[in-house]
Amino acid sequence: MAKRLKSFGDYQADGNVWITLTTGEYYPDILVSACELYKPVLVMFSEILKRSEDSTALFKGICEISDSWMRIQLARVFRKYVSPDTPVELLKKKSSAQKICDDFERRFRKINEVQKAFDSRPLPDEALCAVLWEYKDRGKKGYDLTEKFFAVMRRKFPQYAIKGPERAGKDILLGDVFKNYPNPRRPVDFLICDPKTDKVLAVGLARYDSDRGGAQEDDRTGGYKNCADEILAYCKKKRMGTKVIFLNDGPGLLLGSMWRDYAEIEKRGQGKILVTTLRMLDERLTKDWLVK
Repeated sequence: MAKRLKSFGDYQADGNVWITLTTGEYYPDILVSACELYKPVLVMFSEILKRSEDSTALFKGICEISDSWMRIQLARVFRKYVSPDTPVELLKKKSSAQKICDDFERRFRKINEVQKAFDSRPLPDEALCAVLWEYKDRGKKGYDLTEKFFAVMRRKFPQYAIKGPERAGKDILLGDVFKNYPNPRRPVDFLICDPKTDKVLAVGLARYDSDRGGAQEDDRTGGYKNCADEILAYCKKKRMGTKVIFLNDGPGLLLGSMWRDYAEIEKRGQGKILVTTLRMLDERLTKDWLVK
């Protein structure tokens, strides 16, 4: 009798040994580096602040900065001092400047209050630099995860091609992969293909969860359910055997109901969905599963 492959849910009891941890940084050790990196940002913010007649002018002055890294950091400082309820993703887009002014400027902190608050802090402000430092490597853990996954896949399945950005890069849009796909803008992170037949054996998403819970947890797992249902419905209609892989890793899996929710997603796929961490790949991702 064939041995039953363990499900993702079967690993939960000792889940801590199946996740991959990235190296963190100690506080207050990071403060010297944080202040060196972000002091120029605070100096530039101070300069734009001094010549701005109101908070809208301050925001527009930030939007005129051509260097994207500097502009994004200035936008984060602006959010802290002027408009904490403005979505940071909107602030990062120059094209959203007018919409932000239309929607949020009535709630902007008055410019004299901003100046007073800014002047009350040292330059560089260690506390604010530490907050900005938290954003520095955002996304890097996810890039590291996909890079390691690509390496494992090439070692484990040299006969197959794995496509997609190994680190930063444009997502794969399923409308570019599958003919008449119902949601052509659906992004995925990687494809596993058989170069001999041009068949797409699996499509996948990769995420590193450092610490998630609550609404973020619900959004993530809900989005995964919708994504999997959509892909598998299309493949069933087209009589394709394409599978779905969710590569998830990090300590966030141990929070709340995350592990159980992912296990339910895998279960509802009836053998066509695989939820896995890096450490489970050798044991769970098999040629038989990919091609059956």
